[in-house]
Amino acid sequence: MTRLFGTDGIRGRVNTPPMTCETALKTGRAVALMARDLGQHQVVIGKDTRISGDMLASALAAGVASAGVTACLAGVIPTPGVAYLAASMEHVGAGVMISASHNPFYDNGIKIFQKGGIKLTDDQETVLEAVIHDPEGSSEDTVGKILHLSDSLERYARFLLDRFPFKKLSPRIRVVVDASNGAASDICHQVFNDALFDAVFIHDEPDGFNINKDCGSQHVQDLQKLVTTRKADIGIAFDGDADRMIAVDETGGIITGDRILAICAGHAKKKNQLPNNRVVSTVMSNIGLTRALNAMGITHIRTGVGDRQVLAQMQETGAVMGGEDSGHMIFLDDHTTGDGLLSALRLITVMAETGRPLSDLASVMQVFPQVLKNVKVDASRPDFMQIPGISEVIEAVSSRLGENGRVLVRYSGTQPLLRVMVEGPDKALTLAGCDQICQAIHAHI
Repeated sequence: MTRLFGTDGIRGRVNTPPMTCETALKTGRAVALMARDLGQHQVVIGKDTRISGDMLASALAAGVASAGVTACLAGVIPTPGVAYLAASMEHVGAGVMISASHNPFYDNGIKIFQKGGIKLTDDQETVLEAVIHDPEGSSEDTVGKILHLSDSLERYARFLLDRFPFKKLSPRIRVVVDASNGAASDICHQVFNDALFDAVFIHDEPDGFNINKDCGSQHVQDLQKLVTTRKADIGIAFDGDADRMIAVDETGGIITGDRILAICAGHAKKKNQLPNNRVVSTVMSNIGLTRALNAMGITHIRTGVGDRQVLAQMQETGAVMGGEDSGHMIFLDDHTTGDGLLSALRLITVMAETGRPLSDLASVMQVFPQVLKNVKVDASRPDFMQIPGISEVIEAVSSRLGENGRVLVRYSGTQPLLRVMVEGPDKALTLAGCDQICQAIHAHI
């Protein structure tokens, strides 16, 4: 039986297994039973702006209600907003977000938070998946209600702004916000409001189909142009469900997650607000992050790909700051999960408290040239390090780079691909090494 859960919930093309109404209905029932086992009788359901969101939310809510639990519909809200509601609302035993993150509109997904606003562990997903596949014994004599939360965005915006003293800022920071026509489209106006910021908004008019289309955290060209022409202090780009954020400095330069982590960690350390003096990121982080953190006397801990693995390592090591270069950043002293809006506010706080422009703050980290390529392979997924024609090339490239670079080759968790990442001291050497490894994979797998 094919596993439903991937690296971040259930995801796929809408109306194609597993992303069907039938799966959503069964998932809603299973999540409700999980909440009931905790003695809770409500489940919060949020969504991004995809055309399929209403359909899947209805199916999920029906499944929740069929198990005798109340479904609380939060409407269009960022994923971390659902996590916040799951952590802060009385009687709520789980939160469900309908989103495919940065994917196109024709995909969708189901992300699940347990009580307290934390994503499910692998073991919890395995248990939940068994209930989804075999719901025997889950019928109930009672039927739950389906309610609409009219103030979900107001609650979440208040939670965010209560953490940051922006009312004291004068003059107001000039911000350009790209909402990716996604879940941030409404709430970004509440958070970056006229009373606190001099803000301009783009890609904040979702139509069900334009989410992530040539905009947002993966397509920042419009944001760069407007930041420079408007002479803004910072540009902020979210992805479709606003759990990740990429920044643009006042010169139009792109500031990704690694440098944002370096900026925020360094500032927190100076203020004695970095408990255990540790930062966690994934193996995909740039080697420049390690060097920057080490120079600041901060321990850098690497873990596997995915924000759940980052969170698990943070909890294990006592770190309060971690994330991915893609823009997923977790600040555990503020929230339980990655939050693009919160990350933006943290970064702006550093700018306000230091009085330094973002380009200057970003200079704390030198970004080493990095090349990432995907090679299509068959489904057999052989151990490529046991194939001499591949392993010898990987070792040769690694040896050439030495301490000034690194090589990472891994299978994709969701697609028949080998991902090849090479970092090095200059772009030409890095690109040549990556191409050499890709050619070896093509020849032998």
